[in-house]
Amino acid sequence: MAAFSEIVIEQGATFNTTINVEDTAGAAINLYGYTANSMMRKSYYSSSATTITSTVTGTANGEVTLSVSATNTASLTPGRYVYDVIITSPTSVVTRVVEGIVTVLPSVTR
Repeated sequence: MAAFSEIVIEQGATFNTTINVEDTAGAAINLYGYTANSMMRKSYYSSSATTITSTVTGTANGEVTLSVSATNTASLTPGRYVYDVIITSPTSVVTRVVEGIVTVLPSVTR
């Protein structure tokens, strides 16, 4: 089962955060050869989505960095969204490792 995590994105600002992928015992999973993907949507059933750039940045310690450019966060409508992060192994096994809520906070400066 995927871990649940809430994240906050400030509209118009660059967003970066790091997650650590662990097994059920809490040990870091070696992500050598893995890829990561992530999206956020207004609801689970929305046809439109925003890609969250997902990069394996620490293979030995299971580190995945999530980011969205300031240009892309500026185009987001403030409010609540859902998101998830999946990893794909070198043998094409797909696992959802994190899911949760994204809160986009409005910006005053435009």
